[in-house]
Amino acid sequence: MAVMTMALHSITVDCHDCYAQSLFWTEVTGWQEDPQDPNGPGDPNGRLVGPHWINLLFIPVPEGKFGEPRTGHHRMHLDLMPTVGTRNEEVERLLGLGATLVGDHRKPDGTGWVVLADPEGNEFCVERSPAERTSAI
Repeated sequence: MAVMTMALHSITVDCHDCYAQSLFWTEVTGWQEDPQDPNGPGDPNGRLVGPHWINLLFIPVPEGKFGEPRTGHHRMHLDLMPTVGTRNEEVERLLGLGATLVGDHRKPDGTGWVVLADPEGNEFCVERSPAERTSAI
């Protein structure tokens, strides 16, 4: 049996406005700021706490804002799965929150995913919900 030597602590998101990102991702995930360390405008970083104390950590980087050329390539992104409702309902909700459609990979049979970007251009995917996956079997 393998011994666990590491545990996931934070998923770090490079950004320009840590506070705005924390507000957007609170609405996306339902995760909340730590009441002992709340986020505020002008803070040097932002943090949301999720299940099992896994964090979404927002760190400022010197790269341009969304729409400007980036000096690096997105090396990692989140794949999200709705816990309430459907993939399509969640995509519409996120677009209403300020996400941008990057790529629509939904297929006529209901499979596939949608690639969105947060207000600063960080990409993430929205997959089908567990209920949608079960009903397709």
